[in-house]
Amino acid sequence: MIRFIEDKGKDKEILDILNPVVGNWFKNKFKEFSEPQKYAILPIHNKENILVSAVTGSGKTLTAFTSVLSELITLAENDLLENQIYCIYISPLKALNNDISFNLKEPLKEMEEISGKEFKIRIGVRTGDTSTADKAKMLAKSPHILITTPESFSIILTSVKLRDKLRGLKWVIIDEIHALAENKRGVHLSLALERLEDLSSGFTRIGLSATTEPIEGIAQFLVGSNRNCMIAKADLKKKMDIKVLCPVPDLVNVTYEETHDKMYRMIDGLIQEHKTTLIFTNTRSATERVVHHLKEKFPKKYTENIGAHHGSLSKEHRLDMETKMREGKLKVIVCSTSLELGIDIGYIDLVIILGSPKSVARCTQRFGRAGHKLHATIKGRIIVLDRDDLVECSILLKNVLEKKIDRLHIPENCLDVLAQQIYGIAISDKINVKDLWKTVTSSYCYRNLKYFQFEEVLDYLAGEYTKLEDRHVYAKIWYDKETGMIGKRSKMARMIYMTNLGTIPDETFVQVKVGENIIGKIDESFLERLKRGDVFVLGGNKYEFLFARGMTAQVNANVSRAPTIPSWFSDMLPLSFDLALEISKFRVLMEDKFSHKQSKKEILDFLNSYVYADKNSLNSLFSYFQQQFLFKEIPTDKKLLIEEYTEEDKRFIVFHALYGRRVNDVLSRAIAFIIGRMYHKDVEIGINDHGFYVASEKNIPIMNIFEYLKSEDLDSIMKQALDKTEVLKRRFRHCAVRALMILRNYGGRTKRVGRQQVSSMLLLNAVKRISDDFCVLQEARREVLEDLMDIENAKKIVKDIENGKIKVKTFQTKLPSPFAFNLVLEGYVDIMKMEDKVEFLRRMHHMVLAKIGKDYDID
Repeated sequence: MIRFIEDKGKDKEILDILNPVVGNWFKNKFKEFSEPQKYAILPIHNKENILVSAVTGSGKTLTAFTSVLSELITLAENDLLENQIYCIYISPLKALNNDISFNLKEPLKEMEEISGKEFKIRIGVRTGDTSTADKAKMLAKSPHILITTPESFSIILTSVKLRDKLRGLKWVIIDEIHALAENKRGVHLSLALERLEDLSSGFTRIGLSATTEPIEGIAQFLVGSNRNCMIAKADLKKKMDIKVLCPVPDLVNVTYEETHDKMYRMIDGLIQEHKTTLIFTNTRSATERVVHHLKEKFPKKYTENIGAHHGSLSKEHRLDMETKMREGKLKVIVCSTSLELGIDIGYIDLVIILGSPKSVARCTQRFGRAGHKLHATIKGRIIVLDRDDLVECSILLKNVLEKKIDRLHIPENCLDVLAQQIYGIAISDKINVKDLWKTVTSSYCYRNLKYFQFEEVLDYLAGEYTKLEDRHVYAKIWYDKETGMIGKRSKMARMIYMTNLGTIPDETFVQVKVGENIIGKIDESFLERLKRGDVFVLGGNKYEFLFARGMTAQVNANVSRAPTIPSWFSDMLPLSFDLALEISKFRVLMEDKFSHKQSKKEILDFLNSYVYADKNSLNSLFSYFQQQFLFKEIPTDKKLLIEEYTEEDKRFIVFHALYGRRVNDVLSRAIAFIIGRMYHKDVEIGINDHGFYVASEKNIPIMNIFEYLKSEDLDSIMKQALDKTEVLKRRFRHCAVRALMILRNYGGRTKRVGRQQVSSMLLLNAVKRISDDFCVLQEARREVLEDLMDIENAKKIVKDIENGKIKVKTFQTKLPSPFAFNLVLEGYVDIMKMEDKVEFLRRMHHMVLAKIGKDYDID
C-alpha cells in the first residue's frame, strides 16, 4: 500500500527520538529541521519504507542518514557495533558517492567533537574505481555504512565473503532514484534488492528523488510489488526567477553572425552579473564549443576561470573541475548532462540552459542546481535560437513553475536483465524455481511477467537450445525439472558473472568506408537510425548508406540526393510526450485567438500573461503562429494536419504530429512499412519531435494508408518494420551481452565492440532459426518499441484516429508551411555552412510570406 504522509513531525518530537549527540549537533548546526526532515525522520526511525521527494538542496540526503547515524552512535556508545554492514547507500554516479562519503565524515567528526567520544563508525566507498587493497580491507573491517553503485552492489551480493556481512543489514538508501528507475540499471537494481531480502529480510528501503512523476510508481519501484511505502512529498515553496531569452528581435530575418555574436554577448552579460554560473548544453560537442567561443570572444574575461565538464573527459579532469567549483576558483562551468544530478559543486547563483531540455523534469533538475541552499532563490535562463525551441521552452517553463512534471517511463519485464540476475542467484546458492519465481515477481519491474517468459529464460540458461553451442553459447545453470531446483554449472561461473555483469552497453565509433577507403567515423547511436538508401553528411560530403557489418558502415559516394538524416540526429534528446501535449494545448489557444481576429496587442498581452519570456521571444512567438495560421491552419494533438508538396520530382507528405520523437518514430516507420507493402516502394523518412514526413517519387494516396493502420495491428506491423533494421541489430547485441550470450570478458581477455557486433549478427541468425520469439530477441524488440520508442502512446494516437477523436486533414501546397520548416529542411541544409543555412532558411521564409500574401498585417 502506498500512502502519502500528511502530518509533519514537530522539532521536539524528532529531537526526542534521536540520540542526544545527533540532536545537539542539529541544534548547533541548524535553526530548525527542513521540510523533508520533518516529514521523514520519524518514519525512518520507525523502520518504515519511504520515498522522500523534494527539490535539489532541500536536505534529502541528511534526512535519510539522520536516523541511521543516531542508531549507529547509540550502538557505538554501548559497545555493540559489530563488524558488519548496517546501511548501504546506492547512487547512479561514482562522483556522487565520493561527495556523500565526505559529507558524512564531516558531520560524524563534528559529533565526536561535541560528545568528546570516538564512535569508530566506519564509512567505506566501493565502486569500480576501488583498489584491490581497499576491497581487501573491507573484508577484514567492514564499513558500517557502505557507499556504492548498482553494479558494485550486485557484485557484493554474489561475493561469498561479503554476503555474510549483509545478513544484519538494516537500511538501504537509494539516491537519485528517478534517474535509475527509467532505465535497465534500475531494473537490475530492483531485482538485486529482492535478492537482498533473502539475506536480510525486512530491511528499511529509503528512496531519495527530485520532483518526479508518477511518484506512486517510483514508490512502488522502490519497495516492490507487495510492500507498503510512505511518500514524503515536501513541496518547498522556493522562489524561482526563470525566463526564456531570445538574443535577437527576429529569429528569421537575421544573419548567422549577428545571432551568434548577440547570443555570446548575452551569455557573457549574464555571467558577469553573477558570482558563479553553470551552463547546460544538450551535447558534449556543444559544451566544448561554448567554452571555446567564450574564451575566443572575451579573452581577458575567461582564461583559467572557465571549464568544461562532460562524460567524455577523464575522471581526473572532471574531479579537478568539481574541486575548483567548490573552492570558488571558477566563474563559469559548461556541461552537457553530467552535472544534472546532485554532485556538490559549491554555490551556483545562475543556471543558463542553451536550447530546449525537452522535459519539464530535466529542466527542473537543471535549474535546481542554482540556489542549492534551502531558502535560496532558484535563478535560471533558457536561451533559444530556434522558433520551435522557443515554443517548447516557453511552455516548458510555464510547467516548471506550475509543477506539471512529465511522467518517466519505467521499463518492465526485461528478459536480458532477468537472465543475468537468475545466473547470479544460481551462483550464490541452489534455489527452487517456485521460490525464484516469487523473488522475481516481487520486483515492481517484473510483477506482470508471464510464467512462460520466465520458463523460456530458464531454458536458455540451462542450455536447452543445443544449437546455440555452435555459436559458443553454453549452459550456465543446471535445472532439474523434476525437483524444480537450479544451481550453478561451472567453477568459472562466479568469475564470468562478476566480470560481465551490468546493463550499460559498450559503444564506440563506427568506421565509414567506400569500398576499402576509410572516409571517417560516426557514432553508433547515429548508425542505429540509418536504413539502406539514407543519405547523410560526413566531413562536408554526402554519402548514401548501403549496409553495416560489425563496426564498419559501407556507403556510396556517388549521390546527388539531399541528406535525409541530419548529422546531429543522434545527439537529440526526445521531447517528452506529456510536454508535447501541453504545447498542443497552447496551439489550440493561439488558434482560437487568431480565429477570433484578436489584435496583435491583445495576443501579445495574452502571451505576456501566459508564458515567462522576454519581449523578443513574445514577438517571435506571435509571428510564428500568425504565419502558420495565415498559411493554412494550426495543427494540434486533436487535429492531425497532413501537407503534401513536390520538390525536384519527389512527393513529400508531412505529418504535423506533435507527439514527441519517440511516438513519431513508431508512427513514421509503421506508415512507411504499409506504403512499402501497398505500393512496393521504399520511402524516405524524416522525423523530429513535432512531426515526420515520408517522401517518394510516386504519388501516394495517403488517406488510404489509414485503412490499414489499426491500433490492434501496430505490434505486428512494427515487428515486421523493425526486421533487418540497424536499430534492432544493435539492440540485440546489447541484450545478448546483458543476457551473457556474448561475454565481454573471458579468460582475462576483453572482446572489442566490433567483435561483439559480429558475434551478435551470427547469434541473431541462429536464434531466429530456433524461434522468431526467442527470449533475447523478444527483449531486443521490446527495448526498441517501449524504451527507445513509445509504442503504447502511439497505439493511443492511432486508436483516437480510428474513433474520430483526432481529426485528419490534408492539403496540397507548393512550399512547406512555417511549422514544417525545421522538419523538412533539416536534411537539405545539413550540408551547408551554418551561415549559409541561416540565409537559406531566411529566403525560404520570405517565399512563404509571399505565398500568404501582402494583404495581411505580417510583422
